[in-house]
Amino acid sequence: MGTSDEEIDRLLGKLTPRARALLLDGATTWRTRAEPALGLRELVMSDGPAGVRGEAWDERITSVLLPSASALAATWDEDLVESLGGLLAAEARRKGVDVLLAPTLNLHRSPLGGRHFECFSEDPELTGRVGAALVRGVQAHGVAATAKHYVANDSETDRLTVDVRVDERALREVYLAPFEAAVAAGVRLVMAGYNAVDGTTMTANALLSDPLKGEWGFDGVVVSDWGAVRSTEDTARSGLDLAMPGPDSPWGEALARAVADGAVPEDTVDDKVRRLLRLAAWLGALGEGEPTASGAARAGTEAPPAPRPAVAPRERALARRAVAAGSVLLSNRGVLPLDPGRLRTVAVIGAHAARTRTQGGGSAGVFPPHEVSVLDGVRAALRGRARVVHVPGPRPDGPAPPLGHDACTDPRSGLPGVLLRMLDADGRELYAERRRGGRLLEPRLVPGAHTVEVSARLRPRTAGRWTLGVAGFGRMSLALDGRPLLAGDFPPPTDDPAVVHVNPPAQYTGADLAVGQDALLVARRELAPGTGRATVVSAAPPAPDAAASPAEAARAAAGADAAIVVVGTTEHGECEGYDRTTLSLGATQNALVRAVAAANPRTVAVVNSGGPVELPWRDAVGAVLLAWFPGQEGGDGLADVLFGRAEPGGRLPTTWPAALADAPVTRTLPADGRLPYDEGLHVGHRGWLRHGRVPAYWFGHGLGYTTWAHEELTVPLRAGAGEDVTVRVRVRNTGARSGREVVQVYLARPGSAVERPVRWFAGYAAVRARPGESVTATVRVPARALRHWCARERAWRTETGRWRVLAGRSAGEVPLVADLEVVGPRSG
Repeated sequence: MGTSDEEIDRLLGKLTPRARALLLDGATTWRTRAEPALGLRELVMSDGPAGVRGEAWDERITSVLLPSASALAATWDEDLVESLGGLLAAEARRKGVDVLLAPTLNLHRSPLGGRHFECFSEDPELTGRVGAALVRGVQAHGVAATAKHYVANDSETDRLTVDVRVDERALREVYLAPFEAAVAAGVRLVMAGYNAVDGTTMTANALLSDPLKGEWGFDGVVVSDWGAVRSTEDTARSGLDLAMPGPDSPWGEALARAVADGAVPEDTVDDKVRRLLRLAAWLGALGEGEPTASGAARAGTEAPPAPRPAVAPRERALARRAVAAGSVLLSNRGVLPLDPGRLRTVAVIGAHAARTRTQGGGSAGVFPPHEVSVLDGVRAALRGRARVVHVPGPRPDGPAPPLGHDACTDPRSGLPGVLLRMLDADGRELYAERRRGGRLLEPRLVPGAHTVEVSARLRPRTAGRWTLGVAGFGRMSLALDGRPLLAGDFPPPTDDPAVVHVNPPAQYTGADLAVGQDALLVARRELAPGTGRATVVSAAPPAPDAAASPAEAARAAAGADAAIVVVGTTEHGECEGYDRTTLSLGATQNALVRAVAAANPRTVAVVNSGGPVELPWRDAVGAVLLAWFPGQEGGDGLADVLFGRAEPGGRLPTTWPAALADAPVTRTLPADGRLPYDEGLHVGHRGWLRHGRVPAYWFGHGLGYTTWAHEELTVPLRAGAGEDVTVRVRVRNTGARSGREVVQVYLARPGSAVERPVRWFAGYAAVRARPGESVTATVRVPARALRHWCARERAWRTETGRWRVLAGRSAGEVPLVADLEVVGPRSG
């Protein structure tokens, strides 16, 4: 998997300057260019990080779906994350994917960030450690990982153009730190984000050269985010190496001309090509003779995909174990775990119980082979032992969901699903196929294609006023039984690829439907340049009576031995391309939890979200279990926790506010195109401590099924500046059950000559113990945790003198304190 620098230079010499320049942008949306003269085949890329979708948005091409990145960070288990990286690599190899576009190393700077489910945590140290583990797991199996989105790409509002203003010290110590950890772990690619930092777009920013390639010695490929390259010469002269997607990027022929004109130096291009060839050699894609078949067939004429083989049992078992390992028990008043032997009836309540949200919205989405809901998991766990009663409760706030195959039939075949047709300008059918549902992001293009048509025969199970919709851009229409309901021209308000190609807004109308009377719904959208081809058809029955639903749920809860109520966010609340405006789950879901808790004190509230939400009823329920977006095995993994087969292993990777107004950092909206990071170093728990505020749950918080006493902290008397420090913490299991404890270490620097957080996270170790047993956790505090960036000297420095080491269960609970003397030299 390696080729010497001399061999790379020999191959480079076989190409003209023009041919070298042309190698540096994509051949297709997901493939790099091949070069037969070098035996260089195309490199295939795919979105991640919770699954490997491959090159097509097609529900027939399924992918193993793991818990969201925030759930993986909540495991505080790097060995498990590394194993999950191996699973992703195996999936990539099955699909012929060379490069996985993961992990996402941006931070949970504000709880309002719309894409936080795809990021690990609020903390640079934890993010760096978990991200490095995923990189190691993926790359150990010959698939290249990509650290993204470099850098300070921590919110979604105006993400294509936002100019982040962040001081040099915060940039170095907070936002660049996880990327530095990924480079140290050997990551093969780094993705430059859409945003600008301090006035320069990241695809042309000097930060790509230094510290990335210079100080850190990154010898891999810097790839652009998709469509982030908007100019030729400034980006080509920067540290960017590969412009994606292709073949119509601002590089290509324009870059070749710039090289020929001397506007871009040849040696600059040569360095980029060397990096690309080095990556190809590592992947085994160089010197193979003729390249593999071109991805250009993805223009739309490919045959329907073959079904994916069933997921291997070991993959399902690992994904299921990850669900339990990342689930966070926020509170427990003696209700969990539930004893199946003492249950006769269990009420499972909420729309999210039956349709558990397994992943976040946006480009990282995949089509899993199956999804186990919380209701499915509880039923399977109690089958033959107890009766399970389900009450759906009110519909969550938000738009109508896409048509599912269980709600309609293809009008031509009568089979479940929809009929997709591609029509020419005269309305003649060019091709037709049955698809499983109404979310069709990449209808197959054929020559002469003018209009996408999606039709479905609705079979209503509920009478009344239905909400019907079609999403996309350009000229669209919607008709029911031949009667026009909606027509218009809807131009895209943005060129954000996530909006245009993945999550276009829908246009809605209403229609009265009756039970037992089928209705033919037909949606059309014309294809036009710049509007993509995503077409989504949705339908929702009349919403249940908002007052009657909680009452029905309360009756079911009152008649049960225990109640499990599941609430959460919707795709339009947590999704790429949008930041949130609120942390509220909405009045209807909050009323549902309160009603169920009032009816049954043995109520478990399960929270199905990717990031923080307000839980105003948290003190009224018997237990609160955070499920995150748990992936395809979510229901079974959560049932393992609910019924005590597994301990909830998670600890919060992000501080949860009781109310949005309490959070120290909430600004995601730029002013005049700029978003200042005025909080500097004080992100996450650091900000809460700085302002003296108390959240609902601190960073690092999480309960298990036993209790622990933190008994003793042992710290060296002194350590040299620039050296790692080994800390030992003795803890004792004071409960009646074996368990796992995550021992956390924090640092403080009283009397520091530079600005510091009150305290900051520095390391952790997990230990296991039997009831009554004492164990010692050995925690390595890396030297980087004690250093600070000196902007004046442009160098790392470590203060000598007295430091404070704290240990405990979370950023807000650190009962053990000891002093450490740090001695010279001063450089870190």
